[in-house]
Amino acid sequence: MDTMLSRITQYLHLSRRTGHYTLQQNQNQNTQHGDRYGPSDPSSSSAPHPRSQPSSSPKLGSSPRQSPNSRPRPPPTYQRYNSQDSLDELEMDDYWKEVENINRSGGGAPRGEGGGDGEVQEEEQQKTPEEGEQEEAWLMEAGLQRLFDDSLAADQDQEVDSAVFLSTLTRTQAAAVERRVQQTLRRRNRQHLPDVRDIFRPPEKNEEPHKLKGGSENGQNDSSSAEMETELNVEVAFSEQALSYRDNHQRLKVTASPSSPDDKLPNFKLLRDKTGQTRIGDLSPLDMKKVRRLVLVEMTALFDTAGIDVKAHKAVKVKTKETGLFGVPLHTLLDQDQRRVSGTKVPFILQRLISHIEDEGLDTEGLLRIPGAATRVKSLCQELESSFYDGMFQWQQLKQHDAASLLKLFIRELPHPLLTVEYLNAFIAVNKLPTKKQQLQALNLLVLLLPEANRDTLKALVEFFQRVIDHQAKNKMTLNNVSVIMAPNIFMFKGFRSKVTEQQEFSMATRTANIVRLLIRYQNLLWTIPKFIVTQVRQQNMESQRKQHKERAVRKLLKKITTEKPPERPIPEESSQGFIRVQAPQFSKISMAVQLTEELQAADVLTRFISQDSSVAVKKEELCLYETGGNIKERCLDGETYMKDLFQLNPTAEWVIKAMQR
Repeated sequence: MDTMLSRITQYLHLSRRTGHYTLQQNQNQNTQHGDRYGPSDPSSSSAPHPRSQPSSSPKLGSSPRQSPNSRPRPPPTYQRYNSQDSLDELEMDDYWKEVENINRSGGGAPRGEGGGDGEVQEEEQQKTPEEGEQEEAWLMEAGLQRLFDDSLAADQDQEVDSAVFLSTLTRTQAAAVERRVQQTLRRRNRQHLPDVRDIFRPPEKNEEPHKLKGGSENGQNDSSSAEMETELNVEVAFSEQALSYRDNHQRLKVTASPSSPDDKLPNFKLLRDKTGQTRIGDLSPLDMKKVRRLVLVEMTALFDTAGIDVKAHKAVKVKTKETGLFGVPLHTLLDQDQRRVSGTKVPFILQRLISHIEDEGLDTEGLLRIPGAATRVKSLCQELESSFYDGMFQWQQLKQHDAASLLKLFIRELPHPLLTVEYLNAFIAVNKLPTKKQQLQALNLLVLLLPEANRDTLKALVEFFQRVIDHQAKNKMTLNNVSVIMAPNIFMFKGFRSKVTEQQEFSMATRTANIVRLLIRYQNLLWTIPKFIVTQVRQQNMESQRKQHKERAVRKLLKKITTEKPPERPIPEESSQGFIRVQAPQFSKISMAVQLTEELQAADVLTRFISQDSSVAVKKEELCLYETGGNIKERCLDGETYMKDLFQLNPTAEWVIKAMQR
């Protein structure tokens, strides 16, 4: 036990003042757990649900889908969240009509019933976890099993990795780790657990608490700005901003109406960073692994700060189709598509359905809302399965509303939800966060946590939805309309209705519609990597290099080879004189010197390179200037990156022009 505690103390030597924060406990009275449900295998179909009473499609305050033969029931009571208030104004008739259409098409069993057509519904059973079990799984997912598993004591590489990772955590991120270490050790029957402050010791005298930068949720030190401030601060950890908000606005009630008409949503924008914005796909796979670990801890810390305990589910594996189009796992679809065209990121069938709908024109009234005939859609689905890859499917005979129905069917038929079993509840729990800004920050982190195939497919969908919305003057499909139509298709996968009560299903309608609204409205922000995460990745890389240099020096000393410390990569002489050397090994002009000025941007470097090398056949839009080495593995630079500012941040980096690797 002493060994374990000393190791934890060594790893979690985090700089902060004793008593500066307290761990958040589960606030079950404020957290609804009724929305937890398990996915099921989508191989079965179901009988249609009885029609609703005429002109009684449920609005908020009425009971969802009453049978014509049933007596009226009182409106269900439910917990409302500030972030949902204006969703009361959404026209929810379309939501419940879409649910009916799904049921009629065999896409979902009514509540309390299994699959239809005599098929056996094979569900993904979810075991109720023991206390501390999910916390242990969380630590393992974050790569921190070294903190509780004695069997890994001899793994020096993981020991260094854990120490480096923990050394870069912020106060709230450390608190999230700390809480789960305690719960895991308790589950493992560790007796006489010490006080939190014995494990996470306070800083020494004159030692400053570790943080990236100070600031409030709105990026201002006094934390006094109102909810409707639209600038997003991505330099300070979101959980730190949320902690500041909580401490300074305990009694603040959000009165904004973020879900009123489409144009009333806050026009959030990122604070401009002169070192460049980093989008998903800009970083190397090695750095993206670091990003994912940090994002998992940050997302958990953000929810912890609001007292929201989100449990990640782990679905049991079930048999799925290994070939075909509908009801096939995303990774399987992409494997078979990548054998045809390498680098494919979105399934061919989804790409083709989207392009067909767009080719037919996006001005069609009721696009996505008006369903195709169920029997015809089922027949078309079978035809696609048999003739899509052969190129024999008759696309010219496919009606637009049928194509839209096939697109929605593809999403629903995925064996696992597009937002994943693990994070589906977290997406829904975003509604419980107290401000629209925190909801947007949480969605940003959750998008980063999605597997690459799910994230790319979701991006293709929300981009398509936005193009539909751009034609709302003709097709009558506003952001609200598209959101309420698509929410049940994204969140209501087969089998879930047998696992939720009517009250829970009713509450989920507005919550899931709100999430889809945010994903569409703020997609340009959600697929970016916050600067504070990139900063932590840089810190980890620098700390890893420092430890590696130190270990090499020790090994050489022990072997009596040398006592000299390996030299740091020198800063090129050109750089010290205000120039950088840009390499372009893929082209005939393999390098050029560029003078650093205050206004020089990455796009200017590309323009200058193309103007000096007439043999370049690649379009400028397909090229990228990469920051390579130093405190980052590799990063494709945003065209508006100011080179002098970035050089000061990473003076030992090399600069390489090459085709984008996305």
